[in-house]
Amino acid sequence: MQIQINPKSIAAGTTTARDALRAAQAAADAPACRHTFIRRFDAAAEVTAQTVDRAREAGLPLPALAGLPVSVKDLFDVAGQPTTAGSRSLADAEPAARDSTAVARLRAAGAVLVGHTNLSEFAFSGVGINPHHGTPRNPCSQGQTLIPGGSSSGAAVSVATGASWGALGSDTGGSIRIPAALQGLVGFKNTQRLTPLQGCIPLSPTLDTACAITRSVADAVLLHGILSARLPQPLRRPLRALRLAVPSTLMLDALSPEVAAAFDAALRRLSAAGAQIETIELPALAELANLQAQGGFAAAESWAWHRQRLATREADYDPRVAARIKRGAAISAADYLDLQQARARWIERITAAIDGFDALLSPTVPITAPPLQPLLDDDDTFFALNALLLRNPSAVNLLDGCALSLPCQVPGTLPVGLMVWGPALADDAVLGASLAIEAVLGEV
Repeated sequence: MQIQINPKSIAAGTTTARDALRAAQAAADAPACRHTFIRRFDAAAEVTAQTVDRAREAGLPLPALAGLPVSVKDLFDVAGQPTTAGSRSLADAEPAARDSTAVARLRAAGAVLVGHTNLSEFAFSGVGINPHHGTPRNPCSQGQTLIPGGSSSGAAVSVATGASWGALGSDTGGSIRIPAALQGLVGFKNTQRLTPLQGCIPLSPTLDTACAITRSVADAVLLHGILSARLPQPLRRPLRALRLAVPSTLMLDALSPEVAAAFDAALRRLSAAGAQIETIELPALAELANLQAQGGFAAAESWAWHRQRLATREADYDPRVAARIKRGAAISAADYLDLQQARARWIERITAAIDGFDALLSPTVPITAPPLQPLLDDDDTFFALNALLLRNPSAVNLLDGCALSLPCQVPGTLPVGLMVWGPALADDAVLGASLAIEAVLGEV
């Protein structure tokens, strides 16, 4: 069923919520969506869609997301459903008694919740492989089987295939932006403190961010406003009024030819449209590897949450995830406190160095989506690729910043993400710059 689903179509009556739901369900049933959902909420979704349609027919005012199909990453509690984080170790979890705060806000805004999406187990990988539930296939695979990116793998595939209009996910080191970049979507990681994490299974409470994947920057602005319970005010200025920085340190290392070409072409188009783009050195970025050498906050904090469960149910974990969690056992309290202090000093230096720029530009990830098969059995290849995918986006998490990935590839080629980013609470500046950038790069 080919119909247009957007925030205005249902309110205007050009599409019903029930037709939008049926189209999403048909997409979810298709082979392209295999392994995307861990569980579907079909019956509850039908009730919500009917309620929206009756309200519209009665002439009642509709909330912002009325009738829009939205998927939920299987980290967030949905009342009446178990939350299992894509793990066999939580297969016996009891249904949630109440919605997580993020889900409650989506529901209050009229969203039709269509199901829990697949992910890297416990959100601990940027690749998107799940040995328990299967791995969703990247819809941009062009005849190959390419990785979807993670950890919000199913979230991105649900949007890319039309099984949802938008997707609630999480981003600890790039888990929204990586799959968005590899699938040609928009992923916005807001400043962490702006969205609540209550009712969400944690990976790293210091870094975890509740946020979303969409098809456009405008939709990202809308969903961010719902999830953060604030009115975003993107700074809408012409591109020629923007001063943008391209850090040469780390972010441009080891780019694949396809990503390098797409990124350079995007910068040329933005410059031709009037943007003021400056290449800068940002030496502090080179310290990322040392700051996270022991596994960083994710290892330390995930170990605290998982250590008792691992003691009895390690056989039910993805071995690669268990290995990363267990690195946290070697991090002492003193190490953890030292890391917190080092991070604070690092944030101060980065923030001072980028003061005066409206946003920074980098490739979201250094490569296009690689084939899945070589990663299934070779741990060395898997961990090397995982580190490469996380390298650029994780810098923004450590910065406590905000970032949006939007497509910048040449038409007909595999997706490439352009990351627009800034420091903490620069969300409206990043969103405003992203709207202006999208308007130029979206022109074919």
